[in-house]
Amino acid sequence: MQIKALPVGAMGTNCYLLEDESTNAAAVVDPGGDAGRILAQLRADGMTVRAILLTHAHFDHTGAVSELRQALPGVPVYLHPADAALLGSDIFPPIGATVPYDEGDALTVGSLTVRVLHTPGHTPGGVTLLAGDALFTGDTLFQGSMGRTDFAGGSYEAILASLRRLGQLSGDYQVLPGHMDVSTLERERRSNYYLMEALEG
Repeated sequence: MQIKALPVGAMGTNCYLLEDESTNAAAVVDPGGDAGRILAQLRADGMTVRAILLTHAHFDHTGAVSELRQALPGVPVYLHPADAALLGSDIFPPIGATVPYDEGDALTVGSLTVRVLHTPGHTPGGVTLLAGDALFTGDTLFQGSMGRTDFAGGSYEAILASLRRLGQLSGDYQVLPGHMDVSTLERERRSNYYLMEALEG
């Protein structure tokens, strides 16, 4: 398993390429923009895209979905139904049909298994994706911070519950957030005010 991070779009959102070198299968996580750059990297790596996985449906995480659909016909776009229900506004722009996934679901990308954790708070349908030792946390958990809850559908109480859940996972993981730098779950347990608040609650 290899993971490549590409800051994309006007906000520099972290798009991740989850690649299985043994089968040359890949998933694109949160393609927020720059579809051409994403496709060029996949071609350079010799990968075939099997899925587009969205941690949530804000525009800065979905901006390249339409172009990727045109270039990758038939590739499913996965989104939690609570966010799919909000599509059609400036902050949740329409992206076409999506395949629902939810708590407890497991997807395969080549020989890799991606497990879905429903982690609402930033949006009602926010998810964290667990693959191997990697947690794709979207805008739920950042290095030293957490996602905003003042947008439509946001909830401070819900995101604290989601952070508590992530913090209580057994062991350590790479934390691959939607913005800012990567971290580890153990580092965030020790130094992230919001995660510490959540774990004390």
